[in-house]
Amino acid sequence: MKQVEILVVGGGPAGLCAAINAAQAGAKVLVLERNEDLGGQLIKQTHMFFGSEKQHASVRGIDIASILFNKIYELGNIEIYKNATVLAIYDDGIVSAEINGRYMKIKPERIIVSTGASEKTLAFPNNDLPGIYGAGAVQTLMNVHGVKPGDNVLMVGAGNIGLIVSYQLMQAGVNVKAILDAAPEIGGYLVHASKVRRMGVPIYTGYTVKEAYGKDYLEKATIVKLNDKWEPIEGTEKDFDVDVLCISVGLSPLGELLWQAGCEMRYVGQLGGFVPVRTENLETTVEGIFVAGDVCGVEEATSAMVEGYLAGLTAADSLGYEIKDFEERKQDYLEQLQSLRSGHVGDKIRAGLDQVTIKSEAAVV
Repeated sequence: MKQVEILVVGGGPAGLCAAINAAQAGAKVLVLERNEDLGGQLIKQTHMFFGSEKQHASVRGIDIASILFNKIYELGNIEIYKNATVLAIYDDGIVSAEINGRYMKIKPERIIVSTGASEKTLAFPNNDLPGIYGAGAVQTLMNVHGVKPGDNVLMVGAGNIGLIVSYQLMQAGVNVKAILDAAPEIGGYLVHASKVRRMGVPIYTGYTVKEAYGKDYLEKATIVKLNDKWEPIEGTEKDFDVDVLCISVGLSPLGELLWQAGCEMRYVGQLGGFVPVRTENLETTVEGIFVAGDVCGVEEATSAMVEGYLAGLTAADSLGYEIKDFEERKQDYLEQLQSLRSGHVGDKIRAGLDQVTIKSEAAVV
């Protein structure tokens, strides 16, 4: 049985930041990451981030990952296991994991779950043909392994991920024939949409995939326009000769461990699916289990990092560590999150958070 003060499940943006703040407070931290590399989405992101200087604005995701790695290696109280899959969180607080083919039991005093989210898919005939990928898989092929996924791509989804990955595909020399989205308007930031439009890529809103074609792999895709009831309009079909169909239609929080641990979960469409009920300290309804990042609700990586810092800080504080300027630092993180979720873009996120955030007595007063 391995004893640890704080166990961080997931070594993506949120998990790394949580580990850093918890370790800086003095806690002994163990990070379990199921992949061979730390960093999660950061190591796939070659674009520059928005936000403020505190959130590494104008720094590329891959470079932010390096900054976080350096901080972790400078601290001597963070242990990291890669190729580590957490299997269960039991009622007695024991965590079981499979690490490089070996079974291990861990007894943490606090747990921070930062497992992220998984890609949603889209149903249409022949959607299992080789050449049909999620956007995250395309990013992994290109930006992690240096493999071009194909020559001609049709991007499904005009949110930030779809727009950004489209631009990255063009940077890699891939022909992006078009971007489509079932929604009547582009969901991503217009700055991203403007970049791909300047490159001559058309964006079709109010369209979805009707069918994919091919014998051994994708060879063609047909899209069709939708009416205001989201029904296909006959006669509006468009055909594209493509060998890659990239699906970017949203993410679902990976909360299976939270369900198993007995945390109260609620379905909140604005946050991507079932998410945990939690306090402003990001502690769930099960004492000692904290959350951060997309498992709380799908947002940008900047928000995930700030939530990670907040969860690491508050988890360490709950263990009794004396943290200099704790309240000021906590308030700063809360204000950063409020700023990132401000304006029209954040309306959906704020509405979703209102449904799952436990208000403190001080806030109610």
